[in-house]
Amino acid sequence: MRKILSICIIFISLFLLFFAYYFHLNNNYSNTKLKSPLPDFLTIFNNCQVSTTSLWLPSLSNKISSKIKKPDITAKSALVYDLENKIVLYEKNSEKRLPMASLTKIMTAIIALENPKKDNKYLVKKEYLVGENSMNLTEGELLSLEELMYGLILNSGNDAAETIAGNFKGGRGEFIKAMNDKTKTLGLNNTNFTNPTGLEGDGNQYTTAYDLLVMTNYALINFPLFKKISATFSYEIDKTFTHKKFYLENETNLLTSYPGVKGVKTGYTYEAGLCLATYLDYNKQKVIGIILNSENRRDEMKELLDYSLKSLNIDPPKHS
Repeated sequence: MRKILSICIIFISLFLLFFAYYFHLNNNYSNTKLKSPLPDFLTIFNNCQVSTTSLWLPSLSNKISSKIKKPDITAKSALVYDLENKIVLYEKNSEKRLPMASLTKIMTAIIALENPKKDNKYLVKKEYLVGENSMNLTEGELLSLEELMYGLILNSGNDAAETIAGNFKGGRGEFIKAMNDKTKTLGLNNTNFTNPTGLEGDGNQYTTAYDLLVMTNYALINFPLFKKISATFSYEIDKTFTHKKFYLENETNLLTSYPGVKGVKTGYTYEAGLCLATYLDYNKQKVIGIILNSENRRDEMKELLDYSLKSLNIDPPKHS
């Protein structure tokens, strides 16, 4: 009997020792385990957009030295950047927060292309038919993402933007959250979205020329479809069983008047003024230009492109 009791005591003692050791080990680990050096919004648990994180943040201090007289433009903010030489060719208040009107749709396109629906069927609802600019969608139509992208970029369709956002997993609110989450993964701190169109009214949708440079470059590099569409002047979508025929025409008129321009996007609201993001691929030089709140975005962008090319010792093309 004593022998059995002794064995039981030894067994219980070993069990208690093992339990105490296990508790100590786990408690010690929880206090000393490594924590991520990244802020919470850059972790996949809090921001699903980090699956495509990019931190291309060009320096504004690296500016070209030019003897050519700088253009005097009305735009409140502007930035022209040489992607090949990694230098600023022109800069004016490029970190000033301003409304961006339909340049918003650059980020709308990014989120849409990174998060396509598996069935590729986007249903048009009545509440998506907003704003003056549209691709002329009708309630009940079904379109593919590519078809909506043409309407979004060429016609700057607010109906296309709202249809894309409304068909997002979780709905429009989650789409706008994804837009803002994406700016964080790009390392941007001066942009905020409250809608997918650029229509104003809440006073809290803003960006900077610098942030738009980063967003535009990201879209051009990562999405061949975006690059292709933004360089397209006109496009027809044939009628199908689920939607009517569409004829779309690009609002970026420099496509046909300034050789080498390959898009990207126009924008205008009363609050934001005339805005323009332009991509130039000319004479082995790749340049992105951003203008915010201009009185004449078309002519001022031409001035900036001419000035930039001359500063690079390149004769600008003849243009109308």
